[in-house]
Amino acid sequence: MFTKLRVLQTIHDSGNVLIVRLDTAEEAYEVAVAAVAGGIRALEITLSIPGALSVIQRLAERFAQDDVVIGAGTVLDEHAAWSSIQAGARFLVSPNLNPAMIRLANRYQIATISGAYTPTEILETAEAGADIVKLFPTEAGGIPYTKAVLAPLAHIPLLPAGGVTPGNVGDWFDAGVTAVGVGSAITKAGRPDGDMARVTDAAAEFVAALARVKR
Repeated sequence: MFTKLRVLQTIHDSGNVLIVRLDTAEEAYEVAVAAVAGGIRALEITLSIPGALSVIQRLAERFAQDDVVIGAGTVLDEHAAWSSIQAGARFLVSPNLNPAMIRLANRYQIATISGAYTPTEILETAEAGADIVKLFPTEAGGIPYTKAVLAPLAHIPLLPAGGVTPGNVGDWFDAGVTAVGVGSAITKAGRPDGDMARVTDAAAEFVAALARVKR
């Protein structure tokens, strides 16, 4: 069974969280499995997916014996947090700061990645007990903004979500981030015909790019 420390270690060592935000539960499940085959080790299944809790449960059971961690995303309140934990989520991700959600997660030793954007929000999120601060949205400021924010806040583990590609992932880590969130570049690689082999290939390409960066 994963402890909180092992979950955070997996995210830190792999350097990324795959954000799975798709239209159906079955597509989300198939994409997640294909991405793991390509080397992804931390997956965020967003609660915006119809039947997301069932996807989290299926993935948690499938990879229970593997070095893979399944989390829930778009966790906006305590009820969603508890339901996600019961389904098997080992980390919770939110786009905003919800101190009650973080308190509940910490009570049960579940890792949290909580959203913020401005320096004030980032500090408040860290002070509320989040393990990692999710910089969101990142497209507005990009790498220059991230680097500027981390200059005085280098002690806070930051994970940008959005705009990360194999071509620029090195620049994000040069800016000082702890890990990155990646989404549609991998999760939608199999569209429109549902070719999951392309998802696996996209995941493997991203993992290889990360390995070069984190050498």
